[in-house]
Amino acid sequence: MALPHSGSLKESRELLHIETDRFDLYIQGKPFHPSVEALQLHRRDEEEWVASTLQIVPAPTLTMETIKLFSPQAMELLPFEENASFPIFFENQEYEIVLQNKQTEPLSFFHENLHLRQAVKSLGKDLLVGILNFRNEVGYTDLEIRSQGNTLLSLRLEIFPAKMDYQRDYQRILFEVNEQIYNLAFDFLRRTYQLTGLRDTHNQSLTEFFTILRSVFGQLGRAIERIQAAPHHRLTAIREVRRAEQVKRVDKSNSSYLAKHPQRLVEDPVYGLILIQGKYFRPTHLWEARRQINYDTQENRFLKWMFSRITIKLKELRRRVLVMERITDPVLLKQMDEMLRQLDRFSEMEFLRDVGEIKQISVTLVLQMAPGYRDVYRFYLLLMKGLTIQGDLFRLSLKDLAQLYEYWCFLKIHSLLKQKYELVRQDIIRVNQQGLFVILDRSQKASVTYRNPLNDELFTLFYNALPTEDKNIPTLAQRPDNVLALKKEHSAVEYKYIFDAKYRINPAYEGTPYGSKYRSPGPEEEDINTMHRYRDAIVYEDPKTKEYQRSMFGAYILFPYDDEERFREHRFYKSINKVNVGAFPFLPGATKLMEEFLDELILDSPEKAFERTTQPRGTKQYYEDKLNGKNVLIGSMRDKQQLSLCLDRKQYWIPLKGLYQEQSILTQLEYIGLYQSNRAFGPKESGVWWIGQIKTWSVVRRKEITVRKPLPGKENELYVLFEINSWAKRTFPIKPGGYGIQTYLFTSTYILERAQFIAELKLETEEELKEWREKRRLGEIHVELDDEYVDKASRVVKVDWQGAEG
Repeated sequence: MALPHSGSLKESRELLHIETDRFDLYIQGKPFHPSVEALQLHRRDEEEWVASTLQIVPAPTLTMETIKLFSPQAMELLPFEENASFPIFFENQEYEIVLQNKQTEPLSFFHENLHLRQAVKSLGKDLLVGILNFRNEVGYTDLEIRSQGNTLLSLRLEIFPAKMDYQRDYQRILFEVNEQIYNLAFDFLRRTYQLTGLRDTHNQSLTEFFTILRSVFGQLGRAIERIQAAPHHRLTAIREVRRAEQVKRVDKSNSSYLAKHPQRLVEDPVYGLILIQGKYFRPTHLWEARRQINYDTQENRFLKWMFSRITIKLKELRRRVLVMERITDPVLLKQMDEMLRQLDRFSEMEFLRDVGEIKQISVTLVLQMAPGYRDVYRFYLLLMKGLTIQGDLFRLSLKDLAQLYEYWCFLKIHSLLKQKYELVRQDIIRVNQQGLFVILDRSQKASVTYRNPLNDELFTLFYNALPTEDKNIPTLAQRPDNVLALKKEHSAVEYKYIFDAKYRINPAYEGTPYGSKYRSPGPEEEDINTMHRYRDAIVYEDPKTKEYQRSMFGAYILFPYDDEERFREHRFYKSINKVNVGAFPFLPGATKLMEEFLDELILDSPEKAFERTTQPRGTKQYYEDKLNGKNVLIGSMRDKQQLSLCLDRKQYWIPLKGLYQEQSILTQLEYIGLYQSNRAFGPKESGVWWIGQIKTWSVVRRKEITVRKPLPGKENELYVLFEINSWAKRTFPIKPGGYGIQTYLFTSTYILERAQFIAELKLETEEELKEWREKRRLGEIHVELDDEYVDKASRVVKVDWQGAEG
């Protein structure tokens, strides 16, 4: 359809006119929202408006005369036709409602929102007037006109969002919030109770959840039938007095019985068995003990109690479904009714009829291991906990779109991370005596921890909270929506990034300062300023030095916009690479930029992560000087005897003549490393094992170095003698890896602490170091030199990840 004229965007029109025999109702306002038009929301592919819902339900006593609705196509009021209405009501836009009473009985306006209800006030006897603003509440909203407490007219409007598409984005956000909560809940149950037999699914919507419940009930029924065939029971001993000829088994208890009841004995000289004072007697009645099956066991009491508890939960769930008309489904209600009938049938089974009330729950071996009982107990855990989740999720179905968007951003980031990384722990889903409940509220804090399977690094996503060490801020408390904290190998620093959800977008209207400056929709400038504030205001106090350091390495806005390719050219996206502050468009169909960036952050080496953040002037030069300073000498050992002498005497020596061109480096040396070759020490002992801190050094003649075996060369040849504070053995050596050291080489402590192979000690240029750092994140790497001896090599030929070819 053709777009409205720019003037019509600002004009207020009569949107709805209802005439009845009791009153006339008018709703006026702007039929268009400028942001909706600028972003072309709520359109089909053919640029046609999507359909909206308008339901008008009069009371039987009310006579409807005319209903007219504004058509954005015809740009005028037209007679109302069902299924022929288009979006004309939007969030955060004001609408005037006028109600003119035609009779003497007073009328009242009702809305479930107290603020909207109070906004409509009486003007005299015949008029009700007010301004309605639905804020961020989107979806269906019900207005009622009442007389003496009775509803005369019920009017259902559909409020459309102004910053995202209703069907393409809003509905998917609702779906994905439910989906992620259910996935977390079932993952929690699977980890906690180790349930089996339930097929995993990655798209558990509301309806699919009840399908799983129905499936579980089917299995529950089969388990109950198995129990019914052989229910758990106990044998109870029953004693009763019977005629002697009817008793089949006689035990010793009859001796005491007959002693107390001698009248049960009659004299019988022929058949008497009991001799008393020379006469024979026989009993006329005796005790008979027999065993009777009793089903009143702890396990069967649990079954009956379990059926009653599930019945209560199901009835409560059914009631809530009926209250929430938006998701009422006749098929769903039929399924729940059938489940309730099945539970009644289970409770009335013969072996459960005389079972008593349970006094306490104890998980017996029968419930854990017996066929049928074991399955029922596991299904009980799933059903009871799962239904509690469902109850909480009904309360989570919020209409405040800004809050819903904030929740969705957190859950979507979690979803993107969980696809590639292992979930270690989470506290979004918690458990108490009532079952599972969802911690996702602006007053609550939550976190999820993941593990990177490539390198075992842990990282945590915080919602509505800061890591503990960042909470002691000396100025004002800060509370961003989401913080991603990364712990990287070989780094004591935790790298933290803020992702703040902002349900705001500037459409960059033509002719506005924002549109002239940025030329495409994007986040508000004040929100970008907030990111600068977060990054600079959140600080960490070093417990040793008591100095404050900035702990956030980047801060970014997540805002509702779906054109990712267009936003790549936006200033606030390009600023991320420059100052690590910017924005990402984030909607269900626009997550690519965010996903790419998360992968980059997680794969970053500690050095690259540090380089991302804006440093004080002069920092780069300071660290370059520190990194490039060669303060370690790696010397080659001729044999085991030389190694033993160096370790015992805490010394190391080297001819001075080889250092004439590098004598200035002697003043920079801090450490000595001892290289043990394959040839002299064998494969198991080869490599750099020993590192010593230099105490002092001096230039001496060869003859002054007293060793058992004379050193080669002339006695007066000059040597550099290093005195060592102590030698420390590495846990893992720096391996030869096909290379060796003929004499000695210089390197830095930075490389020494991180190298795995001798060839890596040759890396010197910033480009080589950067390539080496990044490829080390992927696993073991291979450095190729132009000589087999590292100290004689002139250049690095190639730095490659060993897994690259595979």
